[in-house]
Amino acid sequence: MIEIGEVTVPAATVARLPYYLRALRDLASRGVTTTSSTELAEASGVGSAQLRKDLSYLGSFGTRGVGYDVESLSSVITTALGLGSTHRLAIIGIGNLGQALANYSGYSSRGFEVAALLDVAPSVVGTRPAGGLVVEHLDALEEVLEREAVTMVVLATPGPPAQAVAERVVAAGVKEILCFAPVALQLPDDVVVRSVDVGGELQILAFHAAARAATAAR
Repeated sequence: MIEIGEVTVPAATVARLPYYLRALRDLASRGVTTTSSTELAEASGVGSAQLRKDLSYLGSFGTRGVGYDVESLSSVITTALGLGSTHRLAIIGIGNLGQALANYSGYSSRGFEVAALLDVAPSVVGTRPAGGLVVEHLDALEEVLEREAVTMVVLATPGPPAQAVAERVVAAGVKEILCFAPVALQLPDDVVVRSVDVGGELQILAFHAAARAATAAR
């Protein structure tokens, strides 16, 4: 369970809120002002009962026979997710993946700003791969995090150095980390780590592909 203000919300519900927000913003961009639980659930990839249960943790929404006000519900979820102010990001590891993450164009619309880029490779340090930001050396990590008022770190290093780098990030006061490194970080309980294991996800897809092929061969 996760506390959002004075409300305690299941972690699984929190994980689905960004999908609801994305669907609501897509509806708003198309000029839709109200939506039903069925329509919003389908756009979010969940069941309508699950959607209604998730939203019930945030308050009472929707009018029978009318549906949800898109702008109002979007505002509530935005606030619940802590997106009322911009979060400043540092991306550590500016290889191919790090450069792709640095050049992602969707940060600002979701309440994020890339404030710093760091690496150790001489061929990368001093370059400007995105938004005019200069890649700084990892030796200056603590100074950069403080100077740029970084609140979240995206870790795109190779696996071996990831743990040590993450420990430095936490010691510097940043406790929200999005990790793309193929390792299980061991950090204090008050640190929030979200891991994205691309290789692991592809292996899961490979399992399902093999199972489908085996079923078809019977």
